[in-house]
Amino acid sequence: MKILYVAMEFDYGFRERGKSFEESAFYETFKAMGHTIIRFDYMELIKVHGKYKMNQLLRDTVDRDKPDLLFCVLFKDEIDKNVITAITKETATKTLSWFCDDQWRFDAFTRFWAPSFTWSTTTDIFSIPKYKSIGYKNVILTQWGANHYIFKKNNVLKKYDVTFIGQPYGDRAKIIDKLQKHGINIQNWGTGAKNGRLTYDEVINVFNESKINLNFSSSFRHLLMFWQNKRRDQIKARNFEIPATGSFQLASYVAGIEEYFIPEKEIVCYKNFNELEDKIRYYIMNESERENIAKAGYDRFLREHTYEIRFKKIFDRIFA
Repeated sequence: MKILYVAMEFDYGFRERGKSFEESAFYETFKAMGHTIIRFDYMELIKVHGKYKMNQLLRDTVDRDKPDLLFCVLFKDEIDKNVITAITKETATKTLSWFCDDQWRFDAFTRFWAPSFTWSTTTDIFSIPKYKSIGYKNVILTQWGANHYIFKKNNVLKKYDVTFIGQPYGDRAKIIDKLQKHGINIQNWGTGAKNGRLTYDEVINVFNESKINLNFSSSFRHLLMFWQNKRRDQIKARNFEIPATGSFQLASYVAGIEEYFIPEKEIVCYKNFNELEDKIRYYIMNESERENIAKAGYDRFLREHTYEIRFKKIFDRIFA
């Protein structure tokens, strides 16, 4: 299949920050699957040509190369809705947008964009009725995953007791600080964290080298949602990236995780701080049980949760 890949190569468009999440998750998966990919990095093209010309180039690329699919990961309003709508209605190219944060972004963003695309995906089951309420039928419920060609299991020594990779915003910083004060040896990497950001290779190494990998389900907008009485934690890519390396995951509980992993057998969850601390102490001391859960999570990931599996199902639906 010929795919016009409309997404940022670099993290939020900043070359100095390295490759974007989309690059690792989506672009590299499409490449490994053997598809012909035409890269269209709208953020880089805006820097060179400006927004108006970039959108002209997008339409010109579709007309010239006639891709089977235009796959898009939107950021803000860089892409012109009218251009996407015209491609959808006037060409043979099917258009697909992967919407990332419908838990908090549907009402202010997705609902205005989805109608421009032939198909849309969401990782939020609770947003499906919202798509229907705007008269949009071609929405596919999928989920985050991990690229198993990049996230791999390495047989290395576990040199960290507990680690968390991610920004220490909101209650995350308080949880980390409290664990440290209670004598838990926890290391934190990420933008704004004491240890700084990691490259993808370094992230994978830390996962493999950790006895316990923490995963917090709160998003950057969780405080705003709390104030609006709309807070809802979400399943994240990290829920799949950790088991993709054969590593043990201790995650804050989020509704629906049971659809993807069996709690206490393939993943371990906690619902409050006391339970988190108790489970950290228990699994630090019980290596065999910890490793059995990590292996079960790894096996489940390979069977069901790679991005290659996700996209095969999506493409079967789109091109049925």
